[in-house]
Amino acid sequence: MNLPQSLPDPTPSPPATAILRCLQGILGLLAAALTIAALYYGRDIIMPLVLATLLAFVLAPVASLLTRLWLPRALAVVLTVLLGAGAILGLGIVIGRQAAALVVNLPEYQANLRAKLEGLRLSELLADARRAIEDLTGFMGDGVIMPLPGAASSAPPTAEGGTTPLDILQGVAAPVLAPFATAGLVVLFAIFVLIYREDLRDRVIRLAGSRDLHRTTVALNDAARRLSRFFLAQVALNAGLGVMVGLALWALGMPSPALWGILAGLMRFVPFLGLFIALLPTLLLALAVDPGWSLAFWVLGLFLIAEPLMGQVLEPTIYGHSTGLSPVAVIIAAIFWTFLWGPMGLLLAMPLTLCLVVLGRHAPSLGFLDVILGDRPSLLPEERFYQRALSRDPEGLIRQAREQLRLEPSLTAYHDGVALRALVMADQDWSREVLEAEKLEDIRFSLAGLLEELKGEESDGEESDREVAPRILCTAGRGRLDDLAAAFAAQALRSEGLPALALAEGAEPPPGLVPNLALCCIAVLESGSSAAGIRYLVRRWQRLLPGARIVVGLWHAAPDSALLEALRREKAGEVIVTSLGELAALCRTLEEVPEPRREAGSA
Repeated sequence: MNLPQSLPDPTPSPPATAILRCLQGILGLLAAALTIAALYYGRDIIMPLVLATLLAFVLAPVASLLTRLWLPRALAVVLTVLLGAGAILGLGIVIGRQAAALVVNLPEYQANLRAKLEGLRLSELLADARRAIEDLTGFMGDGVIMPLPGAASSAPPTAEGGTTPLDILQGVAAPVLAPFATAGLVVLFAIFVLIYREDLRDRVIRLAGSRDLHRTTVALNDAARRLSRFFLAQVALNAGLGVMVGLALWALGMPSPALWGILAGLMRFVPFLGLFIALLPTLLLALAVDPGWSLAFWVLGLFLIAEPLMGQVLEPTIYGHSTGLSPVAVIIAAIFWTFLWGPMGLLLAMPLTLCLVVLGRHAPSLGFLDVILGDRPSLLPEERFYQRALSRDPEGLIRQAREQLRLEPSLTAYHDGVALRALVMADQDWSREVLEAEKLEDIRFSLAGLLEELKGEESDGEESDREVAPRILCTAGRGRLDDLAAAFAAQALRSEGLPALALAEGAEPPPGLVPNLALCCIAVLESGSSAAGIRYLVRRWQRLLPGARIVVGLWHAAPDSALLEALRREKAGEVIVTSLGELAALCRTLEEVPEPRREAGSA
């Protein structure tokens, strides 16, 4: 009988896995390069689509409101988009009229500004700089300013060269009609997106995750709702800022106040630099208009008051303190989108980046966008704790602890949720032999400094003025980090007003304290412990403290832990706890138990 041949192992070998990852990285870079190229060269088509989508996000709540007022959906959408387009067109008309009125008086403003510069003697500095530039140009040679050889041939043909009236009309009409064509595409796309948004959502669900229909639907609806509310609130706030600045400038006597108010509102969409972009031309005009300096100081004060009022008071009240974007990511995104789409990209940088962050938070395959662009911490608190301990950075640990305790003023919760979890990670690395002995000493040094610094967070009750005999003993197991776990447990209990003492492994309590001890917690970390070793420690402390309850603290053991199951099956210790919260609740029951009586002649 022929024996069946063994089938090849489908698991790829390590070299094949490395090659596969390298190919995936190369394909990812190629996809990113193609995407950037498509955004750059297809901006004439993609930009109207993006503008229409953002406009749809802003107008979606208004269209929904009109639909609830018993208007047909298509009519409500068209009416909403037309109202939005009319508002934008009205702003454009106002800007044009204000700019035209400003141009008429520019010669007079230039004279005032020149007089101020002469008063500051800046004109002499400018003249010296101009002469220096002329000398440098002469030193470089006349060829620098000579036209290129082919420049004459690139000049537009004159009428004698055969230019027809149709060519002249086309040259004049093309720059005028192009913005209207783009605006028409934006309006058309916005109407399409609002009318067919459910169909578009269903298609996205089909592409993104039709197998998990409930989660994908909830994620998309939540993302769309959050973006709509955020964009609408931002537009309303920026419009309010523009109105406030315009009215204030009108009261101060500034020419074309509506123009500068609109500019201030628009520049609020530009991250970080928007205030300075809006302030600079307004301040220059104030210097040119007023023969004195008072108007310029009033304008400067207005912007310096309006920006903090918006950023620190109104925005946190309406849609939270943060937009969810990392400041560094916002700057990089502004540079990126400006490079791709020019000034329009600068205005759209923050909305587009926010869309990418929301997409990364709801699509698991795009989670890297949230990590790179979002403002969420890239590491969990326990991971940052472990990283700083590895770096021998006790100051960083203390700073992190203070920040965490401001959010959750409970030392027990901090030690339980951060410090002990970090110790579990370190113990696992030590057991897997990936943590060097030198780094282990760095961890011990850092955590010793943290424990010493946090002594001030312990209980300051009435018992702090006198010595209280500890009734709880936290003793270490045999692991390399169990003594630190015991120290954290004892400090957490003292912060709860429960007198506790920490002992290293192998140490014995002072004989005078033994009669007072009512509970002994053996603090162990799972990776560095065994069931046999814990059983030995339990029996040892049962002999040393016959009148105390013996508790095993197996910190943050998983529910399916084999060690936890073995200890429960063998009933090692009276109680097994896995968190400091459970230990603190158990120790509070000691308050109802009277202290053990002292025998005659005992200390």
